[in-house]
Amino acid sequence: MKQVFGVLGHPIEHSLSPIMHEAIYKEMQLDATYIPFLVEPAYLSDAIAGIRGLGLSGVNVTLPHKINVIPFLDELDEKAAVIGAVNTIVHDKTANKLIGFNTDGDGYVESLLPMLTKPLTESRVLIIGSGGAARGVAVTLAMRGVSHMMIVNRTPQKAQELAQVCSKWSDSVGSGLEKAQSKLTAFDVIINTTSLGMKPYESEMPMSLEALSQTTVVSDLIYTPSKTRFLLEAEKRGATIHNGLGMFINQGALAFYKWTGKQAPRDVMELAVKRKLNEMGK
Repeated sequence: MKQVFGVLGHPIEHSLSPIMHEAIYKEMQLDATYIPFLVEPAYLSDAIAGIRGLGLSGVNVTLPHKINVIPFLDELDEKAAVIGAVNTIVHDKTANKLIGFNTDGDGYVESLLPMLTKPLTESRVLIIGSGGAARGVAVTLAMRGVSHMMIVNRTPQKAQELAQVCSKWSDSVGSGLEKAQSKLTAFDVIINTTSLGMKPYESEMPMSLEALSQTTVVSDLIYTPSKTRFLLEAEKRGATIHNGLGMFINQGALAFYKWTGKQAPRDVMELAVKRKLNEMGK
């Protein structure tokens, strides 16, 4: 019987997940399909009940449902519970359970590691932003033993709250943007987790990179455009740059593994996504 997977979001028509997952099924010759489901917030509980009722094998969850979906699940993976957001739901049909996971953080960190010039345990990281995306990245970096992490936000209290969560596993502090701005050279990695740089904020940057060191890796979770103004400025100053495409591919592959126990062909996934982005002129 055909396995049905999908993604729940609002809006959803922009999602590249169906193209990426369908590429997996074709390559691996699986009898499966992946459907984008437009789910209005008011009907989220109905949609989650529908996973069980319709016998779906699993779904991804995207904006704006990653946090609000949690009360409707039977179980939560430990990391998803700490992050406080879910992007992958596994339907365990044997146990009749819906289990929530978060593969965003691991997806991101796995894409970042090859760019680093020193081990994560010796790296000092600056994270700009403290929203849902920042949470996944910060908690995962902390759990993987990053040496030191500073989280900055326009509202310092939010950054401090996230740093407090992360301090269980690593040396983490939260602060306002100004403090980080004055000590940019102290960081091995700078990560933008905000929406500044994507439509309609293409001309904006989360912070100035005037004092940037060439040895710093500058990363942006955005992948459309592939080089935000933030990354272009970093590249101009000789820094190594890294966008969010690898995170998107990896989180999808990790979700596929949670659903099927199989390793996804990441090269095939990447090719399918890049081809679509080229078609879209991104």
